[in-house]
Amino acid sequence: MADHATRQILRHLDKLFIDGAWVAPQSGRQITVLAPATEEVFLTVAEADVADIDRAVAAARKAFDDGPWPRLTHAQRAGYLRGLADGLDARAADIAEIWPNEMGILHSIADAFASTIGGVYRCYAGLADTFAFEERFDHPPGGGDYALIAYEAVGVVGAIVPWNAPVNITAYKVAPALLAGCTIVLKLPPEAPGTGYILAEIAEAIGLPAGVLNVLTADRAASERLVRHPDVDKIGFTGSSAVGKRIASICGERVARCTLELGGKSAAIILDDYDVATAAQSLAGSATAMTGQICSALTRVIVTRNRHDDLVEALKANFEKIAIGDPFDAATGMGPLAMGRQRDKVEEMVGQAVRDGNQLVTGGRRPARLNRGFFFEPTIFAHVDNDDMIAREEIFGPVLAAIPADDEDHAVRLANDTVFGLNNSVFTRDSDRAYAVARQLRSGTVGHNSWRSDMSIGFGGFKQSGIGREGGPNGLRAYLEPKTIIMQNPAE
Repeated sequence: MADHATRQILRHLDKLFIDGAWVAPQSGRQITVLAPATEEVFLTVAEADVADIDRAVAAARKAFDDGPWPRLTHAQRAGYLRGLADGLDARAADIAEIWPNEMGILHSIADAFASTIGGVYRCYAGLADTFAFEERFDHPPGGGDYALIAYEAVGVVGAIVPWNAPVNITAYKVAPALLAGCTIVLKLPPEAPGTGYILAEIAEAIGLPAGVLNVLTADRAASERLVRHPDVDKIGFTGSSAVGKRIASICGERVARCTLELGGKSAAIILDDYDVATAAQSLAGSATAMTGQICSALTRVIVTRNRHDDLVEALKANFEKIAIGDPFDAATGMGPLAMGRQRDKVEEMVGQAVRDGNQLVTGGRRPARLNRGFFFEPTIFAHVDNDDMIAREEIFGPVLAAIPADDEDHAVRLANDTVFGLNNSVFTRDSDRAYAVARQLRSGTVGHNSWRSDMSIGFGGFKQSGIGREGGPNGLRAYLEPKTIIMQNPAE
């Protein structure tokens, strides 16, 4: 397996980006990132502590309260977004190299996605011309001659991103917040900080005003300080539902705004008119993308009882053809899990499912031929009851549970019988039927005949899968406060 961790592509790994400058951390501590395919050191970066969080928040607060940023026009801020977009385009190859070395995504997938990140910033820049930042209402019934609703920046934002797709998720927090006029403290995950450093380098290069974007890497204690800080007006968080509940509780104590994009246990409903072999091929591809480390992954497969065994056999055949190995090898179909503790978690949950009596069809272990790296075989359980642990809890690995249903109505009830509501898909040749089922499903996204997700339109969940939406115009609204202004015309 080739070593892809040798090329130095980041310039300030021992520093934090605060108030427009690269500064040393107060503690002097560092965080080490292991490449998941080799278990060798890939990056060592500066670790922020509570004092560093305070420095970053103070810089963002000053930039919002006293600086030019919120007082620029939306068009002027859009110019900076386009500068960030150009810089990200120029660094796409670097992003594509860092991402597999931090969380195990295939380089081919990382390469394809890296070239799209700049487009997120351009999309939000375009909203400067089309979004209604002010609305007028004539003859308001409460008095006055006309009223306005002005949409203004929420203030200082604490943006907390996860380790599975940090560059993509960062874009959908930073771009709308900047366009709105917010200032930001971006807290990078200790497992995957590299692409955040690239963003900070670009911000410095384009002359983004000091304090507008502050970038640092921190673990839980310092991260909680960011959530609790009285000078932070809003938290934008993507991560587990357990952490999201704690953040919501803390924000509730001080009535801070928050947007939470959390976990999922999403269902694929295979209706009786859809070919099981075609469905299995699609599901095998999506279930192993990013080694299953996708919050919206379709991890429950619901199919009528008379077709259950045929679908499971088709899934097994597809899973067992997937080549596991080096994410930089073009022949590889699935890379490693992101870290040792994640593999341990997946291994333990699979083991618990077996002890619970669930039927293991294929996978369920570390590949025998790979003696290093955080690899785990794609895994299928059959005849799973929807109340079983393996059907209830988010695993965040390449593990599917096939669940038999009595009929279509029962399949919908099973899909909705979960604390989560992030994503679902309906497999049918009848688009009217797909739409009818989609309207019954309690999830933020519903796809047709595939795993589907499009953050450029909007992304988020029902129930314990989150609060609010990211992406599209709703993603911009999340960083704006509506202000009602009731006016009287001048006396003639």
